[in-house]
Amino acid sequence: MSEPEIRGFKQVIKNFAPSWFASVMGTGIFAVTSKYYSCYWPWLNSVAVGLWILNVILFCVLLIPWITRWFLFTEYALRDLNHPIIGQFYATLPIGCLVLAVDFLVVGTGFLGMELAVSFAKACWVLGAILALVFAIATPVINFFNKVTIADLNPAWFMPPVSLIVAPIAGAKLLPYWPQYFQKLLLLINYALWGMGFFLFIFLAVICFYRLIVAPPLPGSLVPTIWIYLGPIGAGTLALLNLGAASGHWLGGFVQSAINLFGLIYWGFGFWWLIIAGIVTLINILHRNLPYALSWWAFTFPLGAYAGATFLIASIFQCPPLKSYGFICYCLLALCWLLVFCQTFFRVCTGELFKG
Repeated sequence: MSEPEIRGFKQVIKNFAPSWFASVMGTGIFAVTSKYYSCYWPWLNSVAVGLWILNVILFCVLLIPWITRWFLFTEYALRDLNHPIIGQFYATLPIGCLVLAVDFLVVGTGFLGMELAVSFAKACWVLGAILALVFAIATPVINFFNKVTIADLNPAWFMPPVSLIVAPIAGAKLLPYWPQYFQKLLLLINYALWGMGFFLFIFLAVICFYRLIVAPPLPGSLVPTIWIYLGPIGAGTLALLNLGAASGHWLGGFVQSAINLFGLIYWGFGFWWLIIAGIVTLINILHRNLPYALSWWAFTFPLGAYAGATFLIASIFQCPPLKSYGFICYCLLALCWLLVFCQTFFRVCTGELFKG
């Protein structure tokens, strides 16, 4: 006997993809980088505020079907969690929380005031860090017990490690706003989260790179995941630089200098991968092998994290040409975000994204 057809809001909940929070990640990092690069165009400050407000609304709206699905359509939520590809995208929720915390600290303080913005940032960071650790443990364990083929491997598997790497971006900035007796422990926790995410990324990067070489090419809908390699690099560099700046009081100035140097080296790998991802994407565009999917949001957050990392690297090492290069990356990010947002909005209006 076939299932009764479900329509309306229940259909939206039933077919709600875990990857929807990638839109929060992309919009949030676009807000942050807009604030950074307002040094070139001051009106980008207003753009940053607008994107931050949009992102808060987007997060709250998406949270409703995400939570409701676990109660009304538990079987479908668990099915997605057990899927070797879709399950990786459950990590987009904690990353969205953590990016929102950064939004409140970088953009929201000038709009809400320091005290209120920091309070919201703390709440987002605590929720995001806890969920990041939960999914970073649960997802690999599930994969251990499920049958996974080499074709199932793709850069989407980086999402759980990325969630851990992103945590210290806001976590390091929030250290001065916690009770003093708690600050050193939190600093060590942030370092531990970064370390877990970094080494998981390294392990998975090797496996996924092997898959890209020896297995059949990624299907067109997964081609944008190639850009996810930039996520751990860009976000990892941002997190390192923030951790270095926050560590001086406990670990001394030498540690900050060493971290900044390693951050520069780590960021350099991103330049190579940006070129590779661009070439692969261009080839697929020319072959008309890039159909729209929610995976298009993978063009935004990784590129935005890399553009933000470039800004901080250029500022720390006082290199204006590098900052100009970062601004070019930011302009590319703006173009990608506008294209993906418009394509997504159109398909939301037509209901295409909520069909089973």
